[in-house]
Amino acid sequence: MSTKPFAITLDVGTSLANRTGSWRTLKPVYVNRLPPCNAKCPAGEQCQAWLYHAESGDYRGAWEKIIEDNPFPACMGRVCYHTCESACNRGELDESVGINAVERFLGDNALDKGWEFPVPTEKSGKRVLIVGAGPAGLSAAYHLTRLGHTVTVCDGAEQAGGMMRYGIPKYRLPREILDREIARIERMGVDILLNHPVEDLAEEMEKGSYDAVFLGVGASLARRAYIPAGDAAHVLDAVSVLRSMANGDKPMLGRRVVVYGAGNTAIDVARSVRRMGAEPLVVYRRTRERAPAHPFEIEEAIEEGVSMKWLSTIAEADEGEIRIEKMELDENGQPQPTGEFETVDADSVVLALGQETNLGFLDNVDGLVMNRGNVEVDETMMTGHAGIFAGGDMVPGERNVTVAIGHGKRAARNIDAWLRGEAPVDLPRAEPATFARLNTWYYADAPKTLRPHLDLVRRQTTFDEVQLGLTEDNALFEARRCMSCGNCFECDNCYGVCPDNAIIKLGPGKKFRINYEYCKGCGICANECPCGAIDMVAESI
Repeated sequence: MSTKPFAITLDVGTSLANRTGSWRTLKPVYVNRLPPCNAKCPAGEQCQAWLYHAESGDYRGAWEKIIEDNPFPACMGRVCYHTCESACNRGELDESVGINAVERFLGDNALDKGWEFPVPTEKSGKRVLIVGAGPAGLSAAYHLTRLGHTVTVCDGAEQAGGMMRYGIPKYRLPREILDREIARIERMGVDILLNHPVEDLAEEMEKGSYDAVFLGVGASLARRAYIPAGDAAHVLDAVSVLRSMANGDKPMLGRRVVVYGAGNTAIDVARSVRRMGAEPLVVYRRTRERAPAHPFEIEEAIEEGVSMKWLSTIAEADEGEIRIEKMELDENGQPQPTGEFETVDADSVVLALGQETNLGFLDNVDGLVMNRGNVEVDETMMTGHAGIFAGGDMVPGERNVTVAIGHGKRAARNIDAWLRGEAPVDLPRAEPATFARLNTWYYADAPKTLRPHLDLVRRQTTFDEVQLGLTEDNALFEARRCMSCGNCFECDNCYGVCPDNAIIKLGPGKKFRINYEYCKGCGICANECPCGAIDMVAESI
C-alpha cells in the first residue's frame, strides 16, 4: 500500500514518522520584536500588547496593561499628541491605527466601571517626597506606591494636576475626568498635600525624614520678552490667563486680543478667548510650517475663527493698538525684519513665548547642576545630589504631558532600585518590527475610524469637550486594525502551512512550540507569518 509523501500529507502524525530535522541548516524561532508604536511612546506604553487584549474584547486586560506604565489613560486619550500613530506601520498600508482613540475608550470605560488600581500589600518602609502634583509627580507617586514605598506629594496649588489643570483648557481635558483619575491614585494610598509649597527642599527633606525625593515641578513661570509698551497698554502672560480661566475667572481682555507666539499654549489661549466672545489674532515671527503648535491644533483654531498672522512680530504696544513689523525669510530660512509696519487694533496682548520653572527652592541643596533653567540629570533621572531625582518640565527635553508621565515612571523605577541598593533599571530593547517584515496581504482593508467633533457653534461659544470618544463598536473595530507588528497573535498560519506538522499549539494565549525533531527548516512558516514574528536562524544557534 502506498502512502503520501510526508511533505504534502494532510494526515496528522504521518510525517512524524520521518524525522527530517537532521537535514536542517536553518531553523525557525519565535521572536518578540519592538513595534514602532511602543518604541515611539514617550510614556513607554506597550501599545501593541494592550491593543491585543482590546481587540478580543478584553477591556479589563487592556486597561491593566496600560496602567503598568501610565495611570492616566483617560486623560492621555485626550491630551497626548499620539506620536505612536505617526510611527504606526499600518500608516504605510492605509492609515495608522487610532491608538489614542482606543486608549481614551479604555480609560473612560475603566472610570465608568469603577476599576481601581491595585493596592500594594507589602511595604518597603521607605519614604519618598514628591515635589509637584503634575503629571510627572503623580506618575512617579503612583509607580513608587505600586512598588511598596510610602509617598507624600507636596504642591502649592489649591488642586492637584499641575499643568494638566492649569495649562490645558477644559475643552481639551474636562476637569471631571482629571479629578477622577487623580482620586483613584489617592485611593491607592498616595498622600497629596495641597496649598503646601516647598520653599526650601533641604529643610523639607529633613523635617519629613525622607529617603529619596522626586522633583516634578512644572514650568509655571511665563518667559518674558521686551516689547516697548505705553503705560496704558494691557499686556499679560499666557500662563496667568490660562490659570485664571482654570479657576473659573474670566480675565478682562477686551474684544480684540492679540496672542504673541504660536506654540500649543498660544493656541490654547486663542481658542479659549474665542469661546469668551473675543476676536483673537495669533502673531508669529515664522511661517505656519515652523510653528511649534501641533498642526491639528492650528487647524482647529482656524476652524473656530482664530485669525493668524505669520511672519510678523510685535514692535510696539500701546493703548488700543499694536504695531507689527513684517518679517521675511533669508537664504537660511530664518526670519529677518523688513522695516515694513502696520498697526492693528488690540485691547490686550497675551505673551505666549514659553515657560520656565521656578528653581529657587533648590538653593540650599548641594550637588545640583543647573543649565538654562533646567536641572541636569543622568540616565537614571538622578540629579547631582544622591537620592534626589527629577523629571518633567524641569529637566532638559520636550515638554508635554506624555513625556512627563514617562519621566515619572522611569524615575520611580530607578528610585526603587536605588533605595534597595540595586543596579539602575536598564531594560533591553528588542529588535524593531519593520513594515518590510509584514505580509500585509493577510490584513483586510479597514479604513480608520475618526473621532467625532462637537459642532462648530458650541466649539465657538462653550468650553464643552471638542473631540468626542469612540463607541464600543468602533473602538473594537479600531483595535482590530492593529497588525501586531513583530509579535505573534496566534493566527495559526504557521500551524496551517507547516508541511511537517512540526508546529505544536499550546492553547489559547500560550502560543506555539516548534518540534525540531521533525522541522526540516524549509522556512515556510517564517515566510508566511503575517506579523514577522518568526526568524530563521543558523542551526548552531
